[in-house]
Amino acid sequence: MKSAWLMGVSVWAISGGLAAAQSTVALPKDNTAIAEIVVTAQKRAENLQDVPVSVTALTADTLSARGVNNVLALNNIAPGMRISANDAAANPKIYIRGVGLSDFNPNASSGVGVYVDGVYIGSPLAQMAGFYDLAQVEVLRGPQGTLYGRNTNGGAINVTTKRPSQSFSADASVEYASFNAKTVEAAVGGPIVADKLAFRAAGQWVKDDGYTYNRVTGHDVNAADHWAGRLSLLYTPADNFEMLTQVSRYVNRGDAIAPQHRALFPSTAAATGPNGLCAPSAYASGACADLLGYADTDNNSRALDANLEGKDKVDLFGASNQATWTFNGMQLVSVTAWQWAHRNDLENTDGSPAQMLEINYRSRQRQFTQELRLQSDNPSGLLNWVLGGYFMDETVQDNTRQDTLRDLRPLFVTPDNPTGLSLENSVAVFGWPYTQKTKGYAIFGQADYELTDKLTGTVGLRWSADDKHMNYRSQVEDGLFVLLTSDQKKTFSAFSGRLGLRYAVSDDTNLYATYNRGYKSGGFFGGLATTPEEVEPYDNETLDAYEVGLKSEFLDRRVRLNVSGFYYDYKNQQVFAQALRNGLTVLVLDNAANSKVYGGEAEITARPIQPLTLTAGISLLHAKFGEYFSEGQDYSGNRLPQSPKVTFNTSAAWVAPLANGASIVANIDANYSSKVYFDNSNAERLSQDAVWIAGAQVSWRSPDQKIEAGAFARNLFDKSYVVSISNIDSLGEDLLSMNRPRSLGVFLRYHY
Repeated sequence: MKSAWLMGVSVWAISGGLAAAQSTVALPKDNTAIAEIVVTAQKRAENLQDVPVSVTALTADTLSARGVNNVLALNNIAPGMRISANDAAANPKIYIRGVGLSDFNPNASSGVGVYVDGVYIGSPLAQMAGFYDLAQVEVLRGPQGTLYGRNTNGGAINVTTKRPSQSFSADASVEYASFNAKTVEAAVGGPIVADKLAFRAAGQWVKDDGYTYNRVTGHDVNAADHWAGRLSLLYTPADNFEMLTQVSRYVNRGDAIAPQHRALFPSTAAATGPNGLCAPSAYASGACADLLGYADTDNNSRALDANLEGKDKVDLFGASNQATWTFNGMQLVSVTAWQWAHRNDLENTDGSPAQMLEINYRSRQRQFTQELRLQSDNPSGLLNWVLGGYFMDETVQDNTRQDTLRDLRPLFVTPDNPTGLSLENSVAVFGWPYTQKTKGYAIFGQADYELTDKLTGTVGLRWSADDKHMNYRSQVEDGLFVLLTSDQKKTFSAFSGRLGLRYAVSDDTNLYATYNRGYKSGGFFGGLATTPEEVEPYDNETLDAYEVGLKSEFLDRRVRLNVSGFYYDYKNQQVFAQALRNGLTVLVLDNAANSKVYGGEAEITARPIQPLTLTAGISLLHAKFGEYFSEGQDYSGNRLPQSPKVTFNTSAAWVAPLANGASIVANIDANYSSKVYFDNSNAERLSQDAVWIAGAQVSWRSPDQKIEAGAFARNLFDKSYVVSISNIDSLGEDLLSMNRPRSLGVFLRYHY
């Protein structure tokens, strides 16, 4: 390691902005102590400061103050976490400490697991939904292979919704903002049978007019339009038993992503860069064009030319049942869940007015999961333990169609070829229908034992196996020609585990050192393939993580400081990369590299005086490929995609009481990300330079805390930057997904 071990900042966790202020409002007026935060990172309720894991816990009020209504809005709120997307309503690209995956195919699995109320959301089609009526979001950094299982070698996002209670409550929120954006959320709950059965019903509706102007049609595009609902029932017939049953639905009918177009083929020597593609200075000059001669030359990132305005239609359904029996100092927990996801996304993939590349993504996924845990129920005992088993049955069906170079068909029309099909020139509709079936199994256990009054040891082990069956075909013109067929089965199994020590220096300070092994299951590529080699199964990737950390509170709990340093040995890394096949740019997934990742984080929360809460978090990251060659290119030593060297976030919240008992609440927040590469090549054109983003919110709260009204600004200084880039060199273009512009709005919230 060349660079110094970095300190890790994991404190934002707990309070953050408005949340911190609200969580401490009930304290005595002379009490400036920071409120305790309870997390379930280890499958049981614990004080965040006692958990030997890097965890950031975001309360519902923090999320509300930041305008978080989907997983993308969590980007950079926790140190070391980056989230982006090239799609409107599916397939978020989630990275923690440089570990993740950019594969957007529906059978792919990220290296960061997403869990909602204990249920694993395995499908990337379903990970953008469900962010409403939340109690808390926990971001667990580092491998979570013991208690959470496969596909969590980067970490996990643990979402908890608000539970039913025996007290009647109602919540409502209305928000109006720029681009005619409307967000309405409501929830109501209370007893059905006193002390036995309670309910909570919650819903969300989001709609706006879009923030990008289409010069071809005169319409605004990139518009949002989705709704969601959730019904929860909590059954408590006895003191030692409870059952939480939930049913949820999500429907998206918003626009498909409409990216910015950047032409790459130069027409003059002066416009040619050293790599033979367009020089950066000539991107909007008119001296560069794509394969069909189009170029966007106005340098306006909020306008484009698109012949097709598609919709990203996503339908989700979920049902779950979590039952907990408590007996003889133990708990038996059963979590059963059923989910399905349907997607039909028609997009103008080339981002131009020509019919050069248009893709219709059509996918279906269904999943049944069952987890059974037997665990101790004695937090103050010498030994805390959990034993469990897990089963998953998943089917993914995909029938995506890619219409390539349709505008060139007239050149190939003959009496014998009236459609103008030219397979040798990639002028065709390509499809790759497949069905992948997976049955997953796991058994696991973890124990924490107090070796002394101050020293606690942890040991955990998990064995997992996935039986996968992939039936795949790639074809042309809906089966007129079949390019490839494949029917393969393979079992991918692995051990993951955890070893750790936690030393209580004092009641307010803990030191910990851990070793964790995580893994991401191998599988089969789910994109367009034309050769047998492309559909050969790829292997598991593994990550051995070593971490040391400090969790502390001092100055009478006015300051909370959490730091950590880590080192990862990342092997058989699954890499999503570009390749050229028969003159067409395609994407492939393979075990292509090993990497060394190290760095650190730190989070701090401070409450110097009662009305003011300050938070900050920083991540310093070294994440580079080891030896890595792809398609004849040497990428050894390049930075991992989506892995900025430095990220930083900060916020301040001020609660000013008024004479009549009401209060004024002011929040400001900012975050920073250093330069990010979007591609393994680390090409400068496929990167985004460092960027700062700021936001603010001010509100008035009634004396009884039931009503809050205010105004907000998100992306306060209207920064314009790239969140993701898809490069299609063979067609002479890059497709740039841009951030949302500045949003100014007002809101009204009610709580009873």
